[in-house]
Amino acid sequence: MLSIGTMSRRTGTNVQTIRYYEEIGLMPEPGRSTGGQRRYDESDLNRLSFIRHSRQLGFPLDAIRELLALSDGPDQSCEEVDAIATRQLKQVEQRIERLVALRTELERMTRECSGGNITECRILGVLRNHSECLTNHDEIGA
Repeated sequence: MLSIGTMSRRTGTNVQTIRYYEEIGLMPEPGRSTGGQRRYDESDLNRLSFIRHSRQLGFPLDAIRELLALSDGPDQSCEEVDAIATRQLKQVEQRIERLVALRTELERMTRECSGGNITECRILGVLRNHSECLTNHDEIGA
């Protein structure tokens, strides 16, 4: 049996995050020792590793919940799993496009800065007046 600290160290997941995953039902309620400490087994460790890796790949918690439910039915078609992963890939590609636009705009702003005084600062001017931006980056950082 594994303690929550061991689970944390072995997966690189914060103890508070493990408790949160239990609270929202991604992780099952663990068994308890006679002293009331949480106790986990290897299947819990594997599940937490799955969740952690999924989060590192940017999957939202709802998608992870779906993936976990699908993984519990090994005889099912993996078509739905593929659809979830494809949806995540598209979201990542959209974020990359927005980040490239953001980088382009920041490069342009800094390149056009003449280093004069604040009243002539091109960067501050663009930040004050969004219509001077040449790229669409409305959703970044919002």
